[in-house]
Amino acid sequence: MRVVVLRALGLGDLLTAVPALRAVRRAHPGARVSLAAPASLRALALHTGAVDDVVDTAPLAPLAPELAGADLAVNLHGRGPQSTARLAATSPRRLVAYGLPDGPRWTADEHEVVRWCRLLEQSGIPADPRDLLLEVPAAEPPVRDAVVVHPGAAQASRRWPAQRWGRVAAALAAAGHDVRVTGSTGELGLADDVARRAGLGPEAVLAGRTDLPGLCALVAAARLLVSPDTGVAHLATAFGTPSVVLFGPTPPALWGPPTDRPQHRVLWAGRTGDNFAAEPDAGLLELTVEQVLEAAEAVVRR
Repeated sequence: MRVVVLRALGLGDLLTAVPALRAVRRAHPGARVSLAAPASLRALALHTGAVDDVVDTAPLAPLAPELAGADLAVNLHGRGPQSTARLAATSPRRLVAYGLPDGPRWTADEHEVVRWCRLLEQSGIPADPRDLLLEVPAAEPPVRDAVVVHPGAAQASRRWPAQRWGRVAAALAAAGHDVRVTGSTGELGLADDVARRAGLGPEAVLAGRTDLPGLCALVAAARLLVSPDTGVAHLATAFGTPSVVLFGPTPPALWGPPTDRPQHRVLWAGRTGDNFAAEPDAGLLELTVEQVLEAAEAVVRR
């Protein structure tokens, strides 16, 4: 049996889909499960234990010919119709997706993890939204027991000012923590700026120096992660690493960590905004350095 799952998005999107991917695996233990997703996520996707291979796929791009004719195709990418049409074009024997006639209906105000588990539940595939944890990676992290400060985010609306991140990093370092600043290669300038403002040396900047497996190992071995609402925050949830996550403009009820895990703290001003705005969200800017440091101290103290 061949199963194809479409989730051609980013790091956080993959991690919030882990319970649904595992549900598909449990329902079809003898099947070959292929995930259509960016190749950059291959190592982490395989680490979940839910898929057998990853076929490189860009968002809403045509699927590779090798994915045609699956026994089951599952759309975990979005509500459609474009993503559903991409899967339907591969002529699977059965298609599970939102928006199909007599199928599950999309709900806007629903946590991302719950949304995909509900799609499967209402399609006859039991799913547990609590099934988020990943095994600690075998790879050696670049440093252990660090406080990881990750200032970047894909959207400008979720980027707290570098000056504030610098003050947070400086205070954490002054409290005796080994502070490391992470980010992608494209965020190296931001990471350098934050480290400079915090008075940290160049060795503290790991942005652009860790691939995804290395970042996973770093977060799994960290004392604390402090970040905006972005993919690395979901790594902390997956590995059970204590975290403080700054939200805005999207509420944590839609993308935050489970509320029953006290090692994760979320900060949110209580108002929503435009996720695709060109400037930091007004609610995000209401969050203060003092609030972040207070939450970090409380989490580390636990």
